[in-house]
Amino acid sequence: MNGAPIRCRTGDEMGEGKTGSQKRDQMRSQTGGIFVGGGGEGYAAAQELLLKFGNRHGLIAGATGTGKSVTLQILAEGLSDAGVPVFLADVKGDLAGLALSGSETFKLHEAFTKRAETIGYTDYHYRAFPVTFWDLYGDQGHPIRTTVSEMGPLMLSRMLDLSEAQEGAMNIAFRLSDEEQLPLLDLKDLQALLVFIGENADDISLRYGNVEKATIGAIQRKLLVLENQGATKLFGEPALELSDLMRTDPDGRGRINILAADKLMNSPKLYATFLLWLLSELFEELPEVGNPDKPKLVFFFDEAHLLFDDSPKVLIDKVEQVARLIRSKGVGVYFITQNPADVPEDILGQLGNRVQHALRAFTGKDRRELKQAAENYRDNPRFSIEDAIKEVGTGEAVTSFLEDKGVPGVAERTLIRPPASHLGAITPDQREAVIAASPIAGKYDTVVDRDSAYERLQARAKAAADEAEKAAAAEAPSGSAAQLDEAFNSARRYNPRAGGASSGASKRISSSRASRSDSIGTAFAKSFARQLGSRSGQALVRGILGSLFKAR
Repeated sequence: MNGAPIRCRTGDEMGEGKTGSQKRDQMRSQTGGIFVGGGGEGYAAAQELLLKFGNRHGLIAGATGTGKSVTLQILAEGLSDAGVPVFLADVKGDLAGLALSGSETFKLHEAFTKRAETIGYTDYHYRAFPVTFWDLYGDQGHPIRTTVSEMGPLMLSRMLDLSEAQEGAMNIAFRLSDEEQLPLLDLKDLQALLVFIGENADDISLRYGNVEKATIGAIQRKLLVLENQGATKLFGEPALELSDLMRTDPDGRGRINILAADKLMNSPKLYATFLLWLLSELFEELPEVGNPDKPKLVFFFDEAHLLFDDSPKVLIDKVEQVARLIRSKGVGVYFITQNPADVPEDILGQLGNRVQHALRAFTGKDRRELKQAAENYRDNPRFSIEDAIKEVGTGEAVTSFLEDKGVPGVAERTLIRPPASHLGAITPDQREAVIAASPIAGKYDTVVDRDSAYERLQARAKAAADEAEKAAAAEAPSGSAAQLDEAFNSARRYNPRAGGASSGASKRISSSRASRSDSIGTAFAKSFARQLGSRSGQALVRGILGSLFKAR
């Protein structure tokens, strides 16, 4: 590009109002597409993600260190400018920089301005974007919760890696919850209901199918592992309202929702299951909108291979169904992974917008996967796609975006544009300032513990124990004091003439006492199993099952 080098202006220099270039940048996004990149000689002209095809899903792939995170960042910026809310997971902690403006003091400033000049990005200027931070653990963002009922038995079984028999028992628990009006809100509700099923396994098996106590015990152990990983903070109320993920700011920009996932990645099944649940909730709750001018929400699924690794076919089928149908709800889903081969073919075929960063081919398997990746693009007679995928450097990619009528564009070598926001992590103080200024500040901070399965089962256990005590009292021996005295005196001394009577009286006393003893013993036996939910049984349960029932 000819002409003077571009000097990026910071947010401070631009002042509070929008400059002409800022308005043009936002107008460009709102009316047509998102500028992704371009290039000089041998590279593509301007490459854009058309907003009207933004809900046709996409793929960002490439080896570690080739620029996938920066591509995700500039797509999030462009979508926000277009008024489209975004949800993404921050696996390494470096996407938090979207909340801050880039700076001319940044070490890559000169490289950024040179890249902007090369690709003809004349509207390039530094600025921050509206960001909402979320965190399942509540440490680095607003707490994000759902209830056990909303998660459902299929998702929980996937999260816990349950066997077929264990998944069947989980389905019985949810069915019993509905029929017995025992709401499952948090983890202790589910644990209490499983204890109830174990105690009444014989009766429940007759109605719902065989339930082994060993199966219930195995599920409880896995729930305790999940609890130790911090999942208790995921389940509870107030539960997430999806509308809070789809907010726009007064200036028309969509909010970028960033889930802190650096700690969450230590529990990959929890991470993948949570994001899949969120997609499913969006699919179930959002209305049909057909083919909107721009997406209602764009969802970026980083480390997508975690969703498919060792997943049962029923789960992959569900992901395929959601991916196929959720676009009619105006939601675009973009998978970010190292290799396109990480995504099942049936799902890969639905990803119309693609950015392929470099792949390395060191082994025979690598070369086969590279060839397969190249075959997924529309041929360009100017170069070999397979060679290009091997050769592109950091910040470069082979791109293909849907064109008019939804036809895949020809593959192009593209220099990805530099980000306008800060590249990299931010300080804890900066994060806290963003959280405090959030429009939902304080909404999810305080946990609400409503009357649910745990409390209702406790109440039932206490009522059963009280009823057993009343029954025992009602069966106590009766008779006049004189009759008791006579029987006692007869039993004290030997009277050969009244031997039969004395013997009979003794038998009556013995029988009466035995009857009372049996009555109490039977009542205790009937109520003991139910004591797991009562206050008198809490100490025993805590010793056996850890913190299953916590003292109130």
